[in-house]
Amino acid sequence: MPNRIKLVLFDALHTLITPRLPVHIQYAQVFEPYIGPLPPDQVKTSFKKALKDMQREKPAYAGGAQGWWKLVIRRTAVGAGADEQRVDSSLDIMVPALLQRFSGQEGYKTFNDAVPTLEGLLSIGMKTGLVSNADSRMRSVIIDLNLSTYLDPLLLSEEEGIEKPAKEIWERACSKAGVGTHETLYVGDELECDYHGARQAGLHALLLRRPGPERVGEQREADEDLSNIQTVQSLSDVVTWMRQRDV
Repeated sequence: MPNRIKLVLFDALHTLITPRLPVHIQYAQVFEPYIGPLPPDQVKTSFKKALKDMQREKPAYAGGAQGWWKLVIRRTAVGAGADEQRVDSSLDIMVPALLQRFSGQEGYKTFNDAVPTLEGLLSIGMKTGLVSNADSRMRSVIIDLNLSTYLDPLLLSEEEGIEKPAKEIWERACSKAGVGTHETLYVGDELECDYHGARQAGLHALLLRRPGPERVGEQREADEDLSNIQTVQSLSDVVTWMRQRDV
């Protein structure tokens, strides 16, 4: 009989929660009064590049999240074609506005299956928690979306000083919950960071691949190979998977 799972950990963004509108649309909305309208597709491309570059240059929000995001926001605006001088003169207004928007339910919403899944897992005796490569504002988001009572432990990369796929962040979560890595399941939407990272740390893992419009925003690589990868199409499938496993 397989090891009994006692703890289910989730990723946050694109797993339990999702932006109310695509991030690049929300950025463009905040930008427009100060630096003029920018083509949404250009904002989208520029944001993705700025984010990826910063994640590589300063992992785990090195130097502080506010300054980290200030650079992302500046690079996004300039990369989308905005005038640099207008951007620099408006950053002190735009940065706090965007940070505030993405600190709660103004910027985010839960997926419809999030709360029923968490409640379903708790009803069969599971502990549930969260491990996310996010800054400390994610804690405010979780509270504002009424998810905090379901998620303990809750580890955020900025607060921990390390991020997925580092083995230690999962080990810390398991230690806080009082369970072993072999007794823990991780559910997330990134193949390398979430699925393979968790597996390499000794956890069980499920890769979330939502069908249809809800898949927007998931971290998918164009050439990803999902052969021999355990996937689910919704969070409710996690409860089904657990029950079929005879927990």
